[in-house]
Amino acid sequence: MTQIAFILLCHKDPEGIIAQTLRLTAAGDCVAIHFDGRARKSDHDRIRVALAGNPQVTFARKRIRCGWGEWSLVAATLSALKAAVADFPGATHFYMLSGDCMPIKTAEFIHARLEEEDADHIECFDFFGSGWIKTGIREERLIYRHWFNERRRKWLFYTSMAVQQRFGLARKVPGELKMRIGSQWWCLRRRTVEAVMEFSARRKDVTRFFSTTWIPDETFFQTLVAHLVPDREIRSRTLTFLMFTDYGMPVTFYDDHHDLLLAQEYLFARKISPDAKGLKDRLGALYSETGRSFTLSDEGRRQFDYLTARGREGRRFAQRFWEAETSLGRSRTLMLVTCKKWHVAKRLVERVRGLTQVPAVDYLFNEQETALPDLGGIQTTIDKRMRHRRALVRMLFEHWQTDRLVLCVDPGSIELIQDFRQDRSRLRLLEIDCQFTDDYLVGHARRVGLAGPHTPVTAMDQLLPTIRYDVKFESDRLRDLDLAGHYRMRQTASVEQNAAILAEFLDVPIETACAIAATDYLFVD
Repeated sequence: MTQIAFILLCHKDPEGIIAQTLRLTAAGDCVAIHFDGRARKSDHDRIRVALAGNPQVTFARKRIRCGWGEWSLVAATLSALKAAVADFPGATHFYMLSGDCMPIKTAEFIHARLEEEDADHIECFDFFGSGWIKTGIREERLIYRHWFNERRRKWLFYTSMAVQQRFGLARKVPGELKMRIGSQWWCLRRRTVEAVMEFSARRKDVTRFFSTTWIPDETFFQTLVAHLVPDREIRSRTLTFLMFTDYGMPVTFYDDHHDLLLAQEYLFARKISPDAKGLKDRLGALYSETGRSFTLSDEGRRQFDYLTARGREGRRFAQRFWEAETSLGRSRTLMLVTCKKWHVAKRLVERVRGLTQVPAVDYLFNEQETALPDLGGIQTTIDKRMRHRRALVRMLFEHWQTDRLVLCVDPGSIELIQDFRQDRSRLRLLEIDCQFTDDYLVGHARRVGLAGPHTPVTAMDQLLPTIRYDVKFESDRLRDLDLAGHYRMRQTASVEQNAAILAEFLDVPIETACAIAATDYLFVD
């Protein structure tokens, strides 16, 4: 039978720690608490008094003063682990938590999940080859000795490292270890924890090595578990749901994130805002429920990235050299067709190809599969097309020996449109204004990965207004460009009205424009 010993690292909010511990132990699990030695003794005493007499609670034998990025975090974890192993002989799993973590599944569900397979759940990515570290120093974390905290004593931290670099004092990683890296929030089986503790006690050289590395809580357990446990028994994925902003800070969850959190394929979430009283109450009550089922969709990260990225505009301070030096040609006319419903724009340009002599290309800057002639390799990938966009379009003009060319572009490609506007050629823009039903927007969210077949209705209700506004926002930005040659077709307009727009945009006879505008399936979803 599964029993979890939670290793709880905390440094504040004694009342929250007490409530969390009582919740976890009420379901039959155990908790080993390490309360930061830097925190107030009175807070620690309040926790001990409130939990005194509870046989399912223990405390680290020594309170260690912890600092972010320091060995002290690993030492605190080991201290709590030793207490848990000694005091909870029936514990089968040891699960790392912080005071900001909350369960997002029932204890019944969590126990069943851990019983499904005999495995450890800990991120164990290759330190040097995985790219897990996004910013900052990399191998310098290991090969130099770090005695100073980068956040509190920045000058000493970097000066010490520079001195070691200058005098060639780099050291080697202990030979038999393959360095791994990952999140500090893991869940390990009892025999794995005992093996790690026995190894670290026996191999003092390994412990000494890690004690002067930088951010060892992301490498110590990850490396030793991978060294001691067969790969087939490791699941390199944390069971705790956590996200980071594009500034590298942990995302904080609030009351309105309840449904999103429950839908994720994780067991706990970090980190919950201290002010999210409603969320804490609901998640706290959830843990002791029985018979509860969950519909899992696991799109939380994509939804967060989408919702928080709206309204941000990237700006470039100078033209790239190929943009500044390449012109399409003063006598040429580039006609851009933009529509959020790509299939509508594709149908229109297909009719243009069939009824006029004007070459027309689909979304060449958005879709890899867009049919293009062989232009010597510049057209092979979207990245190449974007980097050399003026040169690419000029080559298309020359390939078809034409002075007029139609291209489809996404309405969100403002930078692309602005770039072509700055060229010496003539630019025209046809915006196709479509109607968007809720069903279409739901399908769009699923196509782009923001939602899945099991996304909760409440999550979709939160997404839909943002997606609808996003479409309107892109249209407003197109109009803000104030292009002299900006034309608009509308799904709600008559064939005659749209034909007049097309005739002027394409510079074709009105009869030809009518034939295009009268396409009966043009706006069908």
